[in-house]
Amino acid sequence: MTVSNEVSMLERMLTDGKFAGGCPTRVVLDHIMSRWGVLILVALSERDMRWGELRRVVEGISEKMLAQTLRTLEADGIVLREVTPSVPPRVDYSLTELGRGLVEHLLPLVDWVSAHAEAIVAGRD
Repeated sequence: MTVSNEVSMLERMLTDGKFAGGCPTRVVLDHIMSRWGVLILVALSERDMRWGELRRVVEGISEKMLAQTLRTLEADGIVLREVTPSVPPRVDYSLTELGRGLVEHLLPLVDWVSAHAEAIVAGRD
């Protein structure tokens, strides 16, 4: 019999056998897996974008939600906001190294969702 000393991902996330309410992973997951967070991260996975470009690419997002989501992802160190002094000022958004690492894992999930979304939604009717 082989005994493994490896701790599973589930075991690493549990505290006293449950997903703890105060666990920092909940905060991070809320930020990156939000409706708008995922779409912004996928958009930035291709290239740097300006605010207006992101607003066009992420159809349906309000100005308020775009600004709020970008501020949150920037505060988390996932998105970088760079201001170029010009008239008018130019603001570009890109993924940080941490953000690129995240997107590397996020894109396969989004690809799976894209491949199965129609069938899943159709199955609900």
